[in-house]
Amino acid sequence: MYRARGPVAVTTLLLGLSACGSGSDAGGDAEITVTTSFYPMEHAVEQVGGEHVEVTNLTKAGAEPHHLELSPKQVLEVSESDHLIYLEQFQPSVDDAADEVGDAAFDVTDAARLDLPATPHDHGGEDDHAHDEGDHDGHDHGSQDPHFWLDPTRYADVVDAIAERLAESHPEHAQDFRGNAADFRKDLTDLDEELRSGLSDCAEPDLVTGHAAFAYFADRYGFHQESVAGLTPDAEPSPSAIADLIAHIQEEDISTVYAETLVPRGLAETIARDSGAEVAVLDPLEGLTEESEGSEYVEVMRSNLDTVKEGQECP
Repeated sequence: MYRARGPVAVTTLLLGLSACGSGSDAGGDAEITVTTSFYPMEHAVEQVGGEHVEVTNLTKAGAEPHHLELSPKQVLEVSESDHLIYLEQFQPSVDDAADEVGDAAFDVTDAARLDLPATPHDHGGEDDHAHDEGDHDGHDHGSQDPHFWLDPTRYADVVDAIAERLAESHPEHAQDFRGNAADFRKDLTDLDEELRSGLSDCAEPDLVTGHAAFAYFADRYGFHQESVAGLTPDAEPSPSAIADLIAHIQEEDISTVYAETLVPRGLAETIARDSGAEVAVLDPLEGLTEESEGSEYVEVMRSNLDTVKEGQECP
């Protein structure tokens, strides 16, 4: 797979592809073409844009998005789209493409209100299970946790921002974009109310997850996230960090360790076995898979609600 290494490399690639007569089918027959970086961006644009947009998602279904590498065809698709909707510092190859397309790129970071630190609370000091982020194989999330979409209220703010971006660029459809965003915001508000009601007064406050993707979820609904791995799912915790986490689970009598879709479950299952906990599966919604309990965001979040209610012993 191709990883662009800055604007010059991207420009060279695009010139070569154009000279070879390469084309893209990203636009289809749609009036407005939008490329998105991963599933939450794709779903938001689909909900806002409706029939007026043709959406191409750079992260294919079932793929883990953190280490996305763009193919030459995808780089060309980005260059030919009317818009690129993405989250900066989440997928470096997309950041490179965004630099190249300039004003066509829209970063949702400000709307997402990324205000939780990338480094969660630790039990094991420098070798903690959630402290191996930084720049992992060239992948740097920056200083803030990027997983905002697991808080529906932050996701709703991003939906509104996307609607305004499209409305300003395509005023002939502004009313549709804003109306669609308002409809989806209502769905997200209803979802948030369901989550707040369903997850109130839970017996277990510690949410032990496969990787540190659930900080905004935990912050919104009154939990404390403890993760097996850090922000990047394939980050390897140290043996001492694993032992420390097992001890914490036993000391706090935590009943459930949450594995995830898109991430191998072996380590979570080992920790659960050695600590006497059970394993349940949460979906971080970075991308839908065949294992996702639902066909779209709200359905999967409701499934997560049911899973957490049982695992955290909520009434």
